[in-house]
Amino acid sequence: MARITGSGSRRETLLSEETELEQLIRGLFESQKLAVLGTQNKGQPYANLVAFAANEDLKSLYFVTARATRKYANIEADARVTMLIDNRSNEDSDFSQAAAVTATGAAQEVMDANRDEVLANYLAKHPMLKDFVQSPSCALLQVKVETYYLVRRFQNVMELHVKQ
Repeated sequence: MARITGSGSRRETLLSEETELEQLIRGLFESQKLAVLGTQNKGQPYANLVAFAANEDLKSLYFVTARATRKYANIEADARVTMLIDNRSNEDSDFSQAAAVTATGAAQEVMDANRDEVLANYLAKHPMLKDFVQSPSCALLQVKVETYYLVRRFQNVMELHVKQ
């Protein structure tokens, strides 16, 4: 998934770190149902909670929204988005134990042949949203992830650059 450079033991270390990072991200995604979606309109940031799902290779994140929302209009105007997924519990222990992943990328509506497969994956995680996602007024959006930033233990930051 990421670009790995180097040779010999350094390359093996990088591959091991990448694998560990991917596992940490997958674990966080499996344990959480909601993400904070960040969009912007003419430089003004805007954030929303969205129910999300990830594909197996971590190259894309998905969410559903009504087309009549501000977040949809913001994405239509500027596809660049960020999504934050975290496991905080709002306790003091969060400073040493919480983890957060920020994904950056571009969002677009899923309208191709993969839509049914993506929607099935999304509904496997969020079956209670079936009526909502099947409404003609709703759009299934894909965020093609460019970079993941994982923060653990309050200050430990790791990056994973995604090849699309």
